[in-house]
Amino acid sequence: MTQHSLSFPTVVLATTPRPELSLPDADTCWQAVQRRDRAHNGRFWFSVKTTGVYCLPSCAARPPLRGNVAFHASPEAAEAAGFRPCKRCKPRDWRADLGLSKPVARACELFDAETADSPPSLAAVARRVGLSSGALSKRFLAELGVNPRDWLIARKRQRFRRALRDGSSVAEAIYGAGYGSPSRVYESSDRALGMTPATYAKGGAGAHIDYTTVQSDYGRVLVAATEKGIAAVFLGDDDRALEKDLKQDFPAAEIERNDEGLGARVKAVLSRLYGRKPSALDAPDVPLDIVGTAFQWKVWKALTEIPPGETRTYGEIAVRIGAPKSARAVGRACATNQAAVVIPCHRAVGASGALTGYRWGVARKERLLAEERRRSSR
Repeated sequence: MTQHSLSFPTVVLATTPRPELSLPDADTCWQAVQRRDRAHNGRFWFSVKTTGVYCLPSCAARPPLRGNVAFHASPEAAEAAGFRPCKRCKPRDWRADLGLSKPVARACELFDAETADSPPSLAAVARRVGLSSGALSKRFLAELGVNPRDWLIARKRQRFRRALRDGSSVAEAIYGAGYGSPSRVYESSDRALGMTPATYAKGGAGAHIDYTTVQSDYGRVLVAATEKGIAAVFLGDDDRALEKDLKQDFPAAEIERNDEGLGARVKAVLSRLYGRKPSALDAPDVPLDIVGTAFQWKVWKALTEIPPGETRTYGEIAVRIGAPKSARAVGRACATNQAAVVIPCHRAVGASGALTGYRWGVARKERLLAEERRRSSR
C-alpha cells in the first residue's frame, strides 16, 4: 500500500492520435482565457484581432478585450483565418492528444527510451527538445507538477511495481526497473510500496490491518488502517458484509478488529462524513495508505477540490486534471476509491448529471449530496 505523497504524475504517451475535441462554447472559452486556464490548452486556441496573433488559453500575455477575440478549434484554423502564432506561448507546441507541450512530451519519450540504469542527463534531453535545462524543469513543474528528477524516480518505481504484479521475482523486478542494487529498493521500500518488495509481490501478505465499524446517519461505516494510515473506509448496512468486502480487497493481509485503537481515525472520518472538516488528501488526521496510480491520485485530488454539495461530471474532472479525453478513466478511478468520504467520489456524476453508479449505493450518494447542499446553504 503506497502513500500518496510519492504518487507523482506521469504521462503514458499515446500510440495513436486522439480525435480532435469539439470547440467549447464561446462563454466557456472566454472564461478560460480570463483565468489563463491551462486545463483548456489543446481544447481551443484564441486569436486577437488587434495583434494578429493566436494563443493558447494559458498565454501569459496581457489579457485582450472580449470584442477583439475569436476562438478556433486548431492552430490550422487560426492560421487559415489570417493569424500567426504567438511567440510567447508558442501555441503550435501544444500536444492536444496528451495535454502536454511538445517539448515536455518529447522529453518524456526520451527519458523513457533510455535504460533506467543510465538515464540521460537533463541537459542532454533539454538540448534535444530545444530548451535550456531550467526552462525544461519549469515546464515539467507547470505541466506535470514535478521536476524531471522526481518524474524519473516515479517512473522507475512504476516499472518496479508493475513487474512485481506481473509475476517477476523481486530480483528480476529490481534490475529490470533499473535499480543498481537491492539495497536501493529496500532503503526506500516504505516510500515506494508502503511495505517491503516481497510483501507487496505477495499481495500484501504479512501486512497488518486493524478495523472497526460504527453507526452513522448514513448507515454503518467501516474504517481500516495500517500503522501508516487509513487503508479503507467503506459504507454499508451490515457489518458482516463490510468485513467481507475488506477481506476481499486485502486477501493476503492480517486483518484484526480493533475498536479502541482506531478511535482517532474514526473521529477524523466522521468529521468528513458530517462536513465538520474539509476533504483533503494530505490532512494529518486522515493520512492515507492506499494504492493508486499517478492518474488515480490526480483524480482523487480533484475530487477533494469540489465544494461540498456540488458535483462535477467525469468529463469536467478529466479537463480539470489536464486529460480531457479520459472521462472513462476518471470514472474507473472513482470506482476504485477505497476511502469513501475522505476521497469524496460521491461528487462525481455522469455526463448528463445523473448520479450513476456508486459502490455504496446510489441512494446513499444522493443523500450525501443532499445533506452537503443543505449544510452549504446555511
